[in-house]
Amino acid sequence: MGSSAFEKLETRGTLTKTKRFRPGEESDKGAHMVKLPKGAKPVNVSLPPKAQVAWRMFGKFVQARTGSDPELEDNLLKAHIRLRPEEYLAVAWMNTTFAAVGAVVAAFVAALFLLILSIPIVTLLFIFAIVAALPIFFSYMYAFGLPVGYHGKPAGMAKKRGHKIDKRISGAMSFISAMSSADVPVDVIFKELSKQTIYGEVAKEAEWITRDTELLGLDILTALRKAAQRSPSSKFSDFLQGVVTTSTSGGQLKPYFLSKAEQFEKEDRLEMRKKMETLGMLAESFVTV
Repeated sequence: MGSSAFEKLETRGTLTKTKRFRPGEESDKGAHMVKLPKGAKPVNVSLPPKAQVAWRMFGKFVQARTGSDPELEDNLLKAHIRLRPEEYLAVAWMNTTFAAVGAVVAAFVAALFLLILSIPIVTLLFIFAIVAALPIFFSYMYAFGLPVGYHGKPAGMAKKRGHKIDKRISGAMSFISAMSSADVPVDVIFKELSKQTIYGEVAKEAEWITRDTELLGLDILTALRKAAQRSPSSKFSDFLQGVVTTSTSGGQLKPYFLSKAEQFEKEDRLEMRKKMETLGMLAESFVTV
């Protein structure tokens, strides 16, 4: 792997897949070009081994059974799960199938073990009833959809990422305002922010913005607008929308960055004060008891 952060298809050398067109979408969206840095070598992107097995086993089944799911697609983007909805559902179906088979086998083994131990007949009948009900239960799951947990997992992961972004956004805004005070262009600011791992998920969001501008050929305002749409943090999304609005309306970004840095700093202080007050109340209650 080369030393350049943008030698391949993403800011840290890992690879990302371009979105595939569905049948009939080519005429609407048209062809698009992917720009690579000088000297970069295109690399074929393959699925992880587990996802490859799942796609071979359940790919056709998922494609025939499920249609377009924009909500799941958005949640996968926000959670930074680099799978298409069809691929993610194929993995979920494979996990569900293996869990069902394992549960039935384990139940039969447990029933036989209890039979050897001469367990009362009533208990054995109860266990065999459960074993008989398991295939019916999993058949129901196959008929009416996947467990809610699999479909809701990307949303939960996106929510966690949003909380992590909110925790680091104050420090990131200080970095952005400092760079802006030195008259650094906006695209360079986000490129430099993407290299600062201390800012956690905020830096990862900046990586995707830099990917859009340097690799996919988008202008910085379009990249910021797309980042605002896919960001799981409402604070970061509002900030990016503000950058776009300020730029398109002819405003100055430097005062905007400074004001947002001060705003997030004040919000952090207020949040810390609330936590300290809550901690003080709990301490007083403990002493009183």
